[in-house]
Amino acid sequence: MARGWESKSVEEQQSAAPSTQSSENKNSRPAAEQAVARNREALQLARARMQQQLEACTNPKYAEQLQQALASLDKQLAQGE
Repeated sequence: MARGWESKSVEEQQSAAPSTQSSENKNSRPAAEQAVARNREALQLARARMQQQLEACTNPKYAEQLQQALASLDKQLAQGE
């Protein structure tokens, strides 16, 4: 009995899959745009992490390195706009 229910569920999923995929393709962005968005998000996350490290930093030399890294990330983010 469980086997019958399972096969019907799989059959329903397979029949629904093509319609789901077509709607996803219409709403999705091109691969190049997705890559740019992922890269920008990664830069923003890295910047936020460095900002947190800078706030917690007690070593002046390390703080200087973090500030340089933040400036570099800001420059990369500005170029992406």
